[in-house]
Amino acid sequence: MNEQWILHGLQVVLVMGMLAMGWLYTRHLRANNLNWLTGGWKGFLIGLVTDFGDTIGVGSFATTTAAFKMTNYLDDDRDLPGTINAVHAIPTMVEALFFLTAVQIDWPTFIVMTIASILGALIGPRLTAHWDAQKVRRALAYMLVLAALVMIYNIFFLPDPSVTKHALVGWQLWVGALFNFTLGILMTLGLGNYTPELIFFSLMGMSPLVAFPVMMVNSAAVMSTAALGFVKTHRLQWRGLGSIILGGIVGVVLAATLVKNIDMTILRYGIVILSLWTAYGLFKETQNVAKAAKALQDENVE
Repeated sequence: MNEQWILHGLQVVLVMGMLAMGWLYTRHLRANNLNWLTGGWKGFLIGLVTDFGDTIGVGSFATTTAAFKMTNYLDDDRDLPGTINAVHAIPTMVEALFFLTAVQIDWPTFIVMTIASILGALIGPRLTAHWDAQKVRRALAYMLVLAALVMIYNIFFLPDPSVTKHALVGWQLWVGALFNFTLGILMTLGLGNYTPELIFFSLMGMSPLVAFPVMMVNSAAVMSTAALGFVKTHRLQWRGLGSIILGGIVGVVLAATLVKNIDMTILRYGIVILSLWTAYGLFKETQNVAKAAKALQDENVE
C-alpha cells in the first residue's frame, strides 16, 4: 500500500508539473503571437529525434545543439541553453512518468539515490564554483573508458545481469548514494547523468533498465527547474518551442516502447558504445576549450 502511495504521489507530481509547464508556455507563446504548431515539421522532427535519443540513454543536449546548428533554428545562439532546457522539460517528465510504471522499482533504492542526487545538485553550484571543469571532464572521460572496458569483460566472461535483481542492499546502497550524490554535483558543471547511471547499475550486477526511472526523474527535476529560470530571465527562443515539445513527446513514446522490450545483451553492448562515445565527446570538448583559450590568449598578446 505504501509503495502504491509513493508511485501515485510521484505520478501526480509529474502530471501537475507537465500541466503547469504547459500553461506557462501557452501563456508566453500567446504573448509572442505564436502557437504550439509554430515551427512546423522541422521543429517536430527535431523534437522527435532528440527525445527519442534521450529516452534510450543518449541524452538530448548534444543532439539538440547539433540539430539547431544544422537547421539554423535559433535566431540567437545565446538562447541555446535556455531553449534546450525549455523544449525538453516536458518530454523528460513524460519519460519519467513512463518508466515509473514500465520498470519494476525498488522504492528504497529509488528514494535514496534520487535524494542523494538532488542534494548533490543543491550544493554543487557553490562547491564547484572554483573547480577546473577541464580536469573534471578529462577525469570523467577516463573513468568512462575504464568502465566500458570492465563491461566488455563482463559481457564475455560473466553471465547476463539478473533481471530479477532490482534493489541495492547493504554496502551497494551506500555506494549508490555516494555515487549519485557525486553525480548530482557534476551535473551542475553541465555533465550528463544518463551514461554514468547506466554503467553503475550494470556494474552492480543489475539490469540497466533499473537505472531509467532514477535518471529520468533526476533529469526531469533538474531540467524543469532550469527551464523556469530561463523563462523568468527571457533567455530562450519561443518560436518553434511548441512543435519541438510535441515531437519530443512522440519520440519518447516510441523510444520507451523500444527500450522496454529490448534484448538485454543488445542493451549491454549499447551501453558500452554509449560510454565510449560519451568519453570521446568529453575528450573532444576539452581539446576544443583548450584551443579556444589558447587562441584568445594569442589574440590578447598581439
